[in-house]
Amino acid sequence: MHMPSRGAKKVVYVAIFANVCIAAAKYIVAAVSGSSALLAEAIHSTIDTGNELLLLLGMKRSTRPADSLHPYGYGKALYFYALLVAVYIFALGGGITTYRGISHLRHPEVASHLGWTYLVLALAAVFDSYSWRISYLELKSRKDPDETIWDEIIGSKDPSVFTVFLEDSAALIGTLIAFLGIFLGHVFRNPYFDPLASILIGLLLTAVAILLGRETGALLLGERTNRARIDRIRKIITADPSVEDVGDLLTMQLGPDQVLLTVDIKFRPGLDVRQLEAAIDRIEEEIRKQDETIGRIFIEADALKQTSREKAA
Repeated sequence: MHMPSRGAKKVVYVAIFANVCIAAAKYIVAAVSGSSALLAEAIHSTIDTGNELLLLLGMKRSTRPADSLHPYGYGKALYFYALLVAVYIFALGGGITTYRGISHLRHPEVASHLGWTYLVLALAAVFDSYSWRISYLELKSRKDPDETIWDEIIGSKDPSVFTVFLEDSAALIGTLIAFLGIFLGHVFRNPYFDPLASILIGLLLTAVAILLGRETGALLLGERTNRARIDRIRKIITADPSVEDVGDLLTMQLGPDQVLLTVDIKFRPGLDVRQLEAAIDRIEEEIRKQDETIGRIFIEADALKQTSREKAA
């Protein structure tokens, strides 16, 4: 049974708190100032809040124990809800924000109450920066020394962390875009900068949604575990004195901390059935000892297959 890490939960809870505070302030000032870009950012923060709630639901449902209908557990539930987040961002974030920007292009107005607007954007940047830092540190703690943060995002098997990181990154960039749209519109007395900023924010959210959809979709379809783990498993198997060679070594990620392993092993000739069984038990025990995420192990022994064929003949 998968249990979400404390780090992942902290990342999501911090993001929810930050986005609720930011969204409330943005809606109030957007209504007063009439800024399309600020309204787009308010919608952005609201959607991010909903996304984190979906992730929490996915994390909770993924902890359910295996049963007869789902013998491998419910670890992939988190991947399903993370994919919903991507769809949510694309449809509501990118779609509505872009639509609002295009609508305001028809009847543009220069935003008013700039002091309050800039204050809200500054506060949003502070809250988002704090949430971004928490998710960044969590990602950094999980990556290998020779990996970059981008490598960890692409190779990560826990969408709850990299989803929040990408959302917060988009939020910070969106806040900057909103500020530039409002500021430039005021400086040049050009009302078109504001709705153009809203459209850019919508396109930004669409890009993030596509990236998240690609990564979480791959996990949901049955992505292999990371290469470092596969190499470590292969070394454990080949280190056993009874093993002559390792054939197909296949893995599938069943959840952030759950891996299914199937491996074809060619054992040294001359081993009887009892020795083969002892070797298989020893290999499984060593794999689980060094990597607790390997929950299910299926070993196919070439020697046993050969014995079965000889008996059949």
